[in-house]
Amino acid sequence: MIRKILVFFLLITSANLIAQTNSASPYSFFGIGDEFSPRTIEQNSMGGIGVAFSNYKYLNFTNPAAYANLRYTTYSFGTLHKEITLKNGANTQNANTTGLSYFALAFPIGSKAGFSLGLQPISSVGYSLSNSVTDSTGGITELTVFKGKGGVNRFYATFGMKIFKDVSLGIEAEYSFGNIENSISNQRANVTLSTMHKESSDVRGGGITLGAQYETTTKKDLVLNAGIALKLGNDLNVTGNQYLYSLSFSSTGSEIPRDTISNTLISGSYNLPLKTTFGAGLGKYNKWYIAAEYENQNAYQTNGFLNTTNSAFKYGKSNRFSLGGFILPKINSISSYFDRVTYRAGIRFEKTGLLIDGSGIGGDFSEVNDFGISFGLGLPMKQLSSINLGFEYGKRGTTANNLIQENYFNFRIGLSLTDTNWFQKRKID
Repeated sequence: MIRKILVFFLLITSANLIAQTNSASPYSFFGIGDEFSPRTIEQNSMGGIGVAFSNYKYLNFTNPAAYANLRYTTYSFGTLHKEITLKNGANTQNANTTGLSYFALAFPIGSKAGFSLGLQPISSVGYSLSNSVTDSTGGITELTVFKGKGGVNRFYATFGMKIFKDVSLGIEAEYSFGNIENSISNQRANVTLSTMHKESSDVRGGGITLGAQYETTTKKDLVLNAGIALKLGNDLNVTGNQYLYSLSFSSTGSEIPRDTISNTLISGSYNLPLKTTFGAGLGKYNKWYIAAEYENQNAYQTNGFLNTTNSAFKYGKSNRFSLGGFILPKINSISSYFDRVTYRAGIRFEKTGLLIDGSGIGGDFSEVNDFGISFGLGLPMKQLSSINLGFEYGKRGTTANNLIQENYFNFRIGLSLTDTNWFQKRKID
């Protein structure tokens, strides 16, 4: 049954994942869009921790060394529904999006190694903003509309192996790909044609992540673990075209292009420096767990012609601190289903590395920071499978310096389907 579900889901996943828009944030205009840190629903529900944590049946998108402890073939996928309230001081606007977060497969190799591969978005662009100029009577004399769509996805393959009793190492290779389109249209009263400035860019690149974990059990049956993950510096290459042309609009609002004023090639790259994540945790096997995690990365650099040449924003150092864990009352309880439920919670403080000058003159930059509180449930099913629910309340940005504050609620739901006999030969068919 699990394999039938997998085949069906695989048929609809690839096209939907690549085509979907998972963002309604104005901040998705910058760089490659609204970036998502690759984490499972279980990790997000615990504030984003995972570099030190490993489990015999759950996936881990933070540290490839965690797959050394995988003991069952696991298919996992997750979805995200996001509701955002945008504030700029006087005005408030609501938006929401729903999309697939990831689809992945993992399986053990012998008793000391594991392998995983999957597909997931790493950024999304999705915004629509307008700015109008009015005359003394309140009539609109000029209207400018800013729109963006697209995003970047990644395909990854991960291998982890236990090299000593308490030490595991891992490596992950990824390939990133996607398309981003940004446009600015301008209409003026008593002018027949409008103008459109459009950028259409293809993003491609690869990356390598190295990981290590240490885990030991004390005399009091407490599990102490620590982990580190290093995502090596890599480039995301950007190619495409920038167009400036005149157009008119039909009665239904569709574009009718007229004359092309200019057509310029886009060629550049985002240089992503080394990202370091490390953390430690303490727990009791199949009972409870708590961990702290810190992530750090220097500022992005850009080469070539990209929209990051705009002096109204720039990149700085980014970092994240997460604290979280779970409680599992009684994994083998017969009398109470809720004793077999995993209860997760966490908190996250993050500097995104994006700095914006609301005045637009490039002299007064404000950090765009992110704060979130999360909790979740792991609802057990048959054969070690589970339905995972995650909830997160948070705030990103600020209304100071003419910026926008986002208050958001994230609801995540996914399945972790475990097949204990995937690589075992059947004796009776």
